[in-house]
Amino acid sequence: MSKAPRADERTPHPADRHDLIRVHGARENNLKDVSIEIPKRRLTVFTGVSGSGKSSLVFDTIAAESQRLINETYSSFLQGFMPSLARPEVDLLDGLTTAIIVDQQRMGADPRSTVGTATDVNAMLRILFSRLGKPHIGPPSAYAFNVPSVKASGAITVERGDKKAVRTTFQRTGGMCPRCEGRGTVSDIDLTQLYDDSKSLNEGALTIPGFTPGGWNYRLYAESGLVDADKPIRRYTKKELQDFLHHEPARMKIAGINMTYEGLVPRIQKSFLAKDKEGMQPHIRAFVERAVTFTTCPDCDGTRLSEGARSSKIRKVSIADACAMQISDLAAWVRGLSEPSVAPLLTALQLTLDSFVEIGLGYLSLDRPAGTLSGGEAQRVKMIRHLGSSLTDVTYVFDEPTVGLHPHDIQRMNGLLLQLRDKGNTVLVVEHKPETIAIADHVVDLGPGAGTEGGTVCFEGTVDGLRGADTVTGRHLDDRASVKSEVRRPSGVLEIRGARAHNLRDVDVDIPLGVLAVVTGVAGSGKSSLVHGSIPAGEDVVSIDQSPIRGSRRSNPATYTGLLDPIRKAFAKANGVKPALFSANSEGACPTCNGAGVIYTDLGMMAGVSSTCEDCEGKRFQPAVLEYLLGGRDISEVLAMSVTDAEEFFGSGEAKTPAAQRVLARLADVGLGYVSLGQPLTTLSGGERQRLKLATHMGDKGGVYVLDEPTTGLHLADVEQLLGLLDRLVDSGKSVIVVEHHQAVMAHADWIVDLGPGAGHDGGTIVFEGTPAELVAARSTLTGEHLAAYVGA
Repeated sequence: MSKAPRADERTPHPADRHDLIRVHGARENNLKDVSIEIPKRRLTVFTGVSGSGKSSLVFDTIAAESQRLINETYSSFLQGFMPSLARPEVDLLDGLTTAIIVDQQRMGADPRSTVGTATDVNAMLRILFSRLGKPHIGPPSAYAFNVPSVKASGAITVERGDKKAVRTTFQRTGGMCPRCEGRGTVSDIDLTQLYDDSKSLNEGALTIPGFTPGGWNYRLYAESGLVDADKPIRRYTKKELQDFLHHEPARMKIAGINMTYEGLVPRIQKSFLAKDKEGMQPHIRAFVERAVTFTTCPDCDGTRLSEGARSSKIRKVSIADACAMQISDLAAWVRGLSEPSVAPLLTALQLTLDSFVEIGLGYLSLDRPAGTLSGGEAQRVKMIRHLGSSLTDVTYVFDEPTVGLHPHDIQRMNGLLLQLRDKGNTVLVVEHKPETIAIADHVVDLGPGAGTEGGTVCFEGTVDGLRGADTVTGRHLDDRASVKSEVRRPSGVLEIRGARAHNLRDVDVDIPLGVLAVVTGVAGSGKSSLVHGSIPAGEDVVSIDQSPIRGSRRSNPATYTGLLDPIRKAFAKANGVKPALFSANSEGACPTCNGAGVIYTDLGMMAGVSSTCEDCEGKRFQPAVLEYLLGGRDISEVLAMSVTDAEEFFGSGEAKTPAAQRVLARLADVGLGYVSLGQPLTTLSGGERQRLKLATHMGDKGGVYVLDEPTTGLHLADVEQLLGLLDRLVDSGKSVIVVEHHQAVMAHADWIVDLGPGAGHDGGTIVFEGTPAELVAARSTLTGEHLAAYVGA
């Protein structure tokens, strides 16, 4: 006799039906009314050519709406401190879960931010040393280079029932080095770069940006009454020079206004040296590099820690020694500690350090400044936080997690993505590498082209289904470049002798010139240290690194490449007016929106709203400016053109402008023919920005081009175009040196330099020099094995 099924077996629970993320009518950036269903608790890879709309769908629609909805759950007071997120252009989003974005944004470059502080490993180490360190110097804060030691006096009354206790002193022990204030470096200011001592203040002696005569910075000194503004600085008395350069901050009336006066040197230190140098405007950065020299702090020897913190040790190892160790070595040291009183802490610390090694970052040290990490390294460091997380059923969003990874390391990254999925999370990955596409449970291919030619879903389904699909990705998924049968002969060699930057071990190598040379090796083996440390950008060297393009929504390809200058001059010449009229950031700007094209309305505690400017209809210019024509087009119509259309427009007829034509040809060469000239830089994808930078530097006069991973953000089809561009550069007489992991670029090279054998102190040596064919035949290195498998040898 069969048993009747239980009620819960007959009908699924209503809560179990929500196993899809549904997107209907997504229109962010170039998306064309995209509707899609994404399975939850699975690994979904989004692919497609660069600029096809992947990031617009994943980051700007799904992840952005999830974060906006979470922010709305907080109080209005807290929301005032959070970034205002507008609702994405989409009809319906259903089934969203909490989104955690792990992107490639560089970490803050504050000198006190390190790999250890960014991942909480430092916090665990500080607790460990406060418990086990000998001699005992205090609580965890005594080992923190971000916490200064403080002593204070004053009466504090503590009431306990009828008793009153009065304490008159307060003391906090911190680990910060008092000399460098936890920065590890001390700055020395060259006074000759601050002023011309042969002049008086009234004669414009100050040579500091922003301290021009008439400005408040200038008047602070000239009208303070502490120094004679008409006397040359070299004739100041000892007291006048002290007041001018080193006076302590003091409130006084200057020019009839109560102001804080302080010496020039402390003012420079607060104004310029407390900021991230990379975030400064170019002329300010140039001044700082000219006027300030940074040297290792002599008191703490660069460790950032006080003498007390350095004196406390566990098994002859101080916290400074532990942070300076390679993380793989530190993990082995922690594994050797056995102390029952801190067993749970040791277990958690061990797991975190092992995660670093597992993710391919074992070559880093905890005292490595966070701002020096590459985009790929920064993304993996952020990933460390989530590997041991107790959270499940959240959506993790990754932006090309394989960037900067050798094929050997990609296998480990794949394992980590699957580990996150198997914990019950939804993992969304924007990716181009076929090795990562291959592990997907679900694939979404966007296209068919880029920019206005993209924005639609070309394929949805399994990896096998994608292979058989007639899409750009499907056709190129199994592409394999073949090793060259004949390679170019070098025209000379670039000699590098005794390279010792970072982990390099006195490396001697000859890099051939006049050919395509590729420097490769596992992540952390010393490639960038060798190339950028030994071949500095100079008169004959054009160096294109991975640093991100900085720009606001006012910046566009025309302004970034310098293309707008010849265009403005052409319009001005044709109409007999001045060029400034044809700049949306200058005289020609629409007065209503100040040339932005949109009006931003701040709604206080609620999310702000941006709307198209009604006066200029988003064209950004005054109506009078749009009456001036060149070749029958106004300036807004020209900026709306694609690179391809503009190249034709400026190539002949009345609008013929050779200077503009040259820049446009370079943009077309790198595959950006579909991008419009006035498209805001903030809407370009990572791959598009990388190629925009490449196109800009192609105009530089140099015989040697040094490129750092130019395939970043490029689709398989785009890599073919990049290889053609590199070939044209070499054939035109240039020498091209590429730091790269992509096997297609390795196979296409004329010469390969392979570093290794491992990362960190296990790398730093040359393990192979020769042609790709010789590397494949030898199979003597990790790179050789993976390249041989790639080309099917």
